[in-house]
Amino acid sequence: MSHHTQQSEDDMKLRKVPKPEWPSDDDKTRVEVWLNDRFLVQVFERRDVTRLSVNRVTTNGAGRWEDNITWDDLQIVKRQCGFGDMLAVEVYPEDRDVVNDANMRHLWVLDYPICGVGWTKSRLIDGIRVD
Repeated sequence: MSHHTQQSEDDMKLRKVPKPEWPSDDDKTRVEVWLNDRFLVQVFERRDVTRLSVNRVTTNGAGRWEDNITWDDLQIVKRQCGFGDMLAVEVYPEDRDVVNDANMRHLWVLDYPICGVGWTKSRLIDGIRVD
């Protein structure tokens, strides 16, 4: 089991990967790829929905990407990919729809808050007080 120390956000700075260096699977919904020495982040857009797929760049003894991506890691990744001012959710599907082929985490970025989902500090959104 690998243990990763908590790094500062500066130590985790992602860089945008040029398109010629992207994975070669020709996925037309992929719009950006970001990378640092810990994470590969792929940004997909499909029908006005943005999804961040995040995995580590290191593998374990079984040849799978290492896991243990923390909440703090995901928050930093979301911010550095340009979505820091937006709400994102991670989905836990019905048992029949589970796909667990790789140690990846997926965040769906929301264009607007969904009633009752998430936490906010008291502020105004479109003129409505949100607590």
